[in-house]
Amino acid sequence: MSTFPVKISFEPRGIFYLDAPSSSVCLLIQLEKHATEEGGVTPTVYSRKEPVHLTEKEKQKLQVWSQIMPYRESFAWAIVSLFDNSIGAASVGSASPSSPLAPSMSGSTTHDGVFEPSAKVTLDGKLGYSSRSSVLVEISNLNKVKESYTEDFTSGMLLLNELLVPSWFMLMIPDPKRKIHKPVKGVLRLEIEKHQNDHVDLENLSESGSVTNDSIDDRINDSTFGKLPSNGLDGPQGSSSKWNSFDAKEISGNGSNSHGNPVTGPDDFQAFDFRTTTRNEPFLQLFHCLYVYPMTVSLSRKRNLFIRVELREDDNDIRGQPLEAMYPREPGASLQKWAHTQVTVGARVACYHDEIKLSLPATWTPTHHLLFTFFHVDLQTKLEAPKPVVIGYASLPLSTHAQLRSEISLPIMRELVPHYLQDMGRERLDYLEDGKNVFRLRLRLCSSLYPINERIRDFFLEYDRHTLRTSAPWGSELLEAINSLKNVDSIALLQFLHPVLNMLLHLIGNGGETLQVAAFRAMVNIVTRVQQESVDDAERNHFLVNYVDYAFDDFGGRQPPVYPGLSTVWGSLARSKAKGYRVGPVYDDVLAMAWFFLELIVKSMALEKMRLFYHNLPLGEDIPPMQLKEGVFRCIMQLYDCLLTEVHERCKKGLSLAKRLNSSLAFFCYDLLSIIEPRQVFELVSLYLDKFSGVCQSVLHDCKLTFLQIICDHDLFVEMPGRDPSDRNYLSSVLIQELFLTWDHDDLSLRAKAARVLVVLLCKHEFDARYQKPEDKLYIAQLYFPLIGQILDEMPVFYNLNAVEKREVLVAILQIVRNLDDASLVKAWQQSIARTRLFFKLMEECLVLFEHRKPADGMLMGSSSRSPVGDGPASPKYSDRLSPAINNYLSEASRQEVRPQGTPENGYSWQRVNSQLSSPSQPYSLREALAQAQSSRIGASAQALRESLHPILRQKLELWEENLSASVSLQVLEITEKFTVMAASHSIATDYGKFDCVTAIFMSFFSRNQSLTFWKSLLPVFNSVFNLHGATLMSRENDRFLKQVTFHLLRLAVFRNDNIRKRAVNGLQILMRSSFYYFMQTARLRAMLIITLSELMSDVQVTQMKADGTLEESGEARRLRKSLEEVADAAKSPSLLRECGLPESALLEIPEKMTENRWSWSDVKYLSDSLLLALDASLEHALLGSLMTMDRYAAAESFYKLAMAFAPVPDLHIMWLLHLCDAHQEMQSWAEAAQCAVAVAGIVMQALVARNDGVWSKDHITALRKICPMVSSEISSEAAAAEVEGYGASKLTVDSAVKYLQLANKLFSQAELFHFCASILELVIPVYKSRRAYGQLSKCHTMLTNIYESILEQESSPIPFTDATYYRVGFYGDRFGKLDRKEYVYREPRDVRLGDIMEKLSHIYESRMDGNHTLHIIPDSRQVKADELQPGVCYLQITAVDPVMEDEDLGSRRERIFSLSTGSVRARVFDRFLFDTPFTKNGKTQGGLEDQWKRRTVLQTEGSFPALVNRLVVTKSESLEFSPVENAIGMIETRTAALRNELEEPRSSEGDQLPRLQSLQRILQGSVAVQVNSGVLSVCTAFLSGEPATRLRSQELQQLIAALLEFMAVCKRAIRVHFRLIGEEDQEFHTQLVNGFQSLTAELSHYIPAILSEL
Repeated sequence: MSTFPVKISFEPRGIFYLDAPSSSVCLLIQLEKHATEEGGVTPTVYSRKEPVHLTEKEKQKLQVWSQIMPYRESFAWAIVSLFDNSIGAASVGSASPSSPLAPSMSGSTTHDGVFEPSAKVTLDGKLGYSSRSSVLVEISNLNKVKESYTEDFTSGMLLLNELLVPSWFMLMIPDPKRKIHKPVKGVLRLEIEKHQNDHVDLENLSESGSVTNDSIDDRINDSTFGKLPSNGLDGPQGSSSKWNSFDAKEISGNGSNSHGNPVTGPDDFQAFDFRTTTRNEPFLQLFHCLYVYPMTVSLSRKRNLFIRVELREDDNDIRGQPLEAMYPREPGASLQKWAHTQVTVGARVACYHDEIKLSLPATWTPTHHLLFTFFHVDLQTKLEAPKPVVIGYASLPLSTHAQLRSEISLPIMRELVPHYLQDMGRERLDYLEDGKNVFRLRLRLCSSLYPINERIRDFFLEYDRHTLRTSAPWGSELLEAINSLKNVDSIALLQFLHPVLNMLLHLIGNGGETLQVAAFRAMVNIVTRVQQESVDDAERNHFLVNYVDYAFDDFGGRQPPVYPGLSTVWGSLARSKAKGYRVGPVYDDVLAMAWFFLELIVKSMALEKMRLFYHNLPLGEDIPPMQLKEGVFRCIMQLYDCLLTEVHERCKKGLSLAKRLNSSLAFFCYDLLSIIEPRQVFELVSLYLDKFSGVCQSVLHDCKLTFLQIICDHDLFVEMPGRDPSDRNYLSSVLIQELFLTWDHDDLSLRAKAARVLVVLLCKHEFDARYQKPEDKLYIAQLYFPLIGQILDEMPVFYNLNAVEKREVLVAILQIVRNLDDASLVKAWQQSIARTRLFFKLMEECLVLFEHRKPADGMLMGSSSRSPVGDGPASPKYSDRLSPAINNYLSEASRQEVRPQGTPENGYSWQRVNSQLSSPSQPYSLREALAQAQSSRIGASAQALRESLHPILRQKLELWEENLSASVSLQVLEITEKFTVMAASHSIATDYGKFDCVTAIFMSFFSRNQSLTFWKSLLPVFNSVFNLHGATLMSRENDRFLKQVTFHLLRLAVFRNDNIRKRAVNGLQILMRSSFYYFMQTARLRAMLIITLSELMSDVQVTQMKADGTLEESGEARRLRKSLEEVADAAKSPSLLRECGLPESALLEIPEKMTENRWSWSDVKYLSDSLLLALDASLEHALLGSLMTMDRYAAAESFYKLAMAFAPVPDLHIMWLLHLCDAHQEMQSWAEAAQCAVAVAGIVMQALVARNDGVWSKDHITALRKICPMVSSEISSEAAAAEVEGYGASKLTVDSAVKYLQLANKLFSQAELFHFCASILELVIPVYKSRRAYGQLSKCHTMLTNIYESILEQESSPIPFTDATYYRVGFYGDRFGKLDRKEYVYREPRDVRLGDIMEKLSHIYESRMDGNHTLHIIPDSRQVKADELQPGVCYLQITAVDPVMEDEDLGSRRERIFSLSTGSVRARVFDRFLFDTPFTKNGKTQGGLEDQWKRRTVLQTEGSFPALVNRLVVTKSESLEFSPVENAIGMIETRTAALRNELEEPRSSEGDQLPRLQSLQRILQGSVAVQVNSGVLSVCTAFLSGEPATRLRSQELQQLIAALLEFMAVCKRAIRVHFRLIGEEDQEFHTQLVNGFQSLTAELSHYIPAILSEL
């Protein structure tokens, strides 16, 4: 045959479905050809001759043979291994059990030589199949067909479509012990393609197929099959891996295709998997057919045999037509009456390789049988088609043989006679081959109707007899059959699970009591077995779930419903147990499977309800609930009660069964709510709550919570009625009560669960599309509103919750309040003041717990260090412990992902929508990421959890938290606004005196971190609250509130965000407006603002470091300054108000009960300037920074500025003055320190005098001013205005004034300014007098005595006493900053010389010079022209100056001798200073007396010394010039005055002579001893001789001469006084003085001849 190559090409196709491919599945391909015999059609007919080359005879033969279609023989076969694991594993990897069709066709199969592929194919760069890709296979070694395939070979075959050119396929499992077959030369080329099924198709499959989409494991492995009876044949009978297929009736008659798979067509073949019949799962589709495999016919002579097979109903009429039961070979044809095998040509033992499929009748009788007809066909060459000849028959009754799996051998009858099946008919039959069994065949029954298991068959049979009433009525056989069901093997039981359960339920529903009980017990046994043998360990076996959900239909209404019977029989069993009877293990089983029976009861009720209302209900109307009959409901109540008792008792023992039973009972009630009258269900719920009343053990309480959680999850929860018609929702009231009870439970996990239940429920309502109308939301809010009442009644319960639960409860409260109407809220606020207060405490808790703080928040963006939050640890973020239940609910609601296609190691694989999130381990959704992190326990801490997130998700989380925080704050703000409006009409219960609810909540608003949206919304509310309740809010009782508000408004005025900053400015203006109307002035508000500004300064960083290391003003300070300036900016104000959402006239609106407009921009400006002053002082102080220690002058000055800036607030004023006092004491500037102490005492005294409290009067304050001019003379109400919480009265007492006066006294003593000490003690004495503190008075007077003695001592000292030295210092140079071109007078200790101060100041200012500047000291005191100085050099000019007495004549030309002017006791208070500078007009620095001019400069300082600081700025400088002669006259007059002063000084006692004599001797010696001082002589020579005398005006000449004459006269008098005072020892000195005087007179007489006559 194979000598001529033949090429046949055609394209039929077969499609089959596998759900678990394995390497043991192969495709068997069998090739057929037309049957020929030697001498028949020669092989040349099939040669490559073109038709034109054929002879006429050959053409005729071809035509004839082409008609002989049925007569074909098979001649070759091959196997294709579709799933080669060794290759599959390599190319696809072990992760994919469902990998596509075989990765490659290149490997060989189980034995060599089958495949020699001509091409190796790779797809997509790797072996294997991707969707819609195909592989070409070439098979070059075909095997010759010798004999029939063995049982091992064909077991589990899938018959595929026979191809139109002679060949067909089988899908099969190879036999490992197969013989080597002879090869046939030739090449077969196939294309194998895989079609990817998507989920939709798979789900469709289950309509007709048992496709289960659960995880595919090798549930059925080789060993399972090894245990099956092998009927004496070797090898397993089934396949070695689980794979579901579907039976599509092998191209059913209409050729339809039930799978919606676009790739199949009507001509495509679909396979049936025999393993379906041995699989351990229920039959879900109908199949009922028989496969027939004729094997061999052994005859004594060679024949060309083929067999016809048909199915007959009986053997009566041998000419009758057989049944149409044979599946056709041609696609698309209908069922046929018979089927033919192939022809075996010229063989004694004919072997067949056919599979014939029959459709069996639903019920069959003993007479149904198969009839085989054997034909011989003569294949000799004839021109007409050969006629087959019958050579015999064989018959096979179905009822005896159908379920056999072994080989059957039959004899062949020569011809048929009627009744050939019956024994008596057989005797007349004639058989071939002496009646031997020469025909061998096999059968395979595949049926989901006809059980192979005998016990099930018996049960079906007895059941049929019982229901058809064909058996005796007592049904003992049926009972026996029912009881024997427990011994059925599990596979058979599972396969026929659905019909068995249906039949048992039918018996329970309407059998007699005995049958009911037996059926119920059998059913319990069966479902328990099914559950226990469940492979997936699920709590509910999915076969049973599928049964209830899909298979059970309560007999479609043809029988009475099952539930009354089922609940009765179960109830009676439960009652028996409750009464203590022994009920056996069945009772525990029924409890374990309670869910199944409860679901059946519910489904049965639902089906009955649907049937009741199905026809008589208009379209579109809801089905009304069904009222259960009283008897049935009572029965269910009793059953429910018994089951509850079980839950209660087993819970205490801690059995897990109890929890499962509890959930089942909850779901039972849940389901009933949808079916029967809810009030009947409430009976059950009430029964439950009675059993589990109050706070029970944790386990029981947990069960109760679970129960409520399940029931309240009902879709119609919101619409449930009350238990009585007058009540509202019964379930919600029960829920609220129980949740509140739980929050008081000791078990923390239960508290958390209760909080979560509440939040999840509210969440569901919020997202429920049915309840989106405002009235629905209001109804829901009112349902839950009693919860808030309960919390307010017992706040400790709330406070005992931890932060996470508190947050969940508060979210719920806010959600309820958010949807409430105003009337309900007012009711809540009308009950009592305390209750209203508690309500707002809850609101404050909301703000605390939902505050969002960014990790990087400093003080300015966060809360102040003073606010309550700053102290405690920050509460954990809401999302750090995001409730898993909500998380789950929301992610279900918002998930856009498809089911995961493949799962990475961590168990998560979300389809990433955002390309930026390309990190492989990161899920797409934030909620899922959090859930994942929590479930994998990454988040040991909230921080770790956060850090485990992808940055973008972290950002989302931040945003989410911020939004949550903002919405909470806005919600609370809205409630507060409603409250203030209601309070305006006094319609609610609150403390109208303090209005503490609102003040507390506002303080909370301000002290928390808030979002921009919140600040935008806050301002209009803030404005309206102050409009409505300004008088209350501005009252003294609310000082603390006002102070907090001012603090936070100033804090916000520093914000970088301009929107917030502007709103702070408006807030301050609103406060000022209120201040005008309710305080009538701004002093109190100013005091408050200054206080809070001072507090803010300790929090705000007012300086920042520049690149060169020096400090500069910070952005915060600049923004604060800008804000304070804007407050007083009348021009910008309207636009600012408009921008912030307020009317432009907001500041000018006149509140109720007021008539005139009191707003004053000038007052606002003054207030703003005061604040700016304080800001600048603080800034300057901060900028000094490190220089403080070095430049003590600047440090003292900055303290002084602070003291002055904060003067409106006595406490702060005093604080900074005391700082200054300390600084001075460190520098040993005792006088300045004393002045500070006096200033402090003055502040206290003023406040005391202002409130008429104490012993002083205005006169005392005037006396104090003489010491310290800084003490203000006006007795104002400033101190009273500054009485703010924490500030004021405490320090302002008489004792504190006395304390500071005594300090001043001590410091003045140290400075030796005793006359000040006297004045101070005179202020202290009245206090002690009023108190009659005689001891203190005595001390004071003793001190006074000492003081006056000290003053005397100072004045009698020959060396005049100076308390200090004074220097003028001028600054020139830009490095001096603010000091540039200013002059100061410095007050230094009396021992500081000019050199010392130069050194000191050089040291201070050299450190300030940078590389480009040098410091230079100007050595003289001439006038400096700043513009002519060198740039880049800084100049200091330091000059000693003398203080000027109050009554001194500065125009006098006399030289100033300081000691002359300090004769009497006078206050040493100086504010004017002078210094003289000599100069010549001719430009020389030095000249003779006749050329020497003198310039006298007088400086006026700002304030007087001793002051609070060591230096005062020069405010005015005047200069006088004296000519040379005026100088000379002045010099002589000075000496005259000194001598006269000494002579006229009154001396009281005699003992004072000695000091007088000494000073007189000193002055005289300097005046008359010619050799010592030629001053007078030199004047004469300069002005009275020769040429100079001619230049003098006559008036000047006369003045000079008069001065000289007076000088000499006084000298003469002094010498006489000296003579009277001296003793023996001074005689010689006196003689010298006389001689000197005489010689001086003689000298002068040359110039003034008249002198001699004068003297």
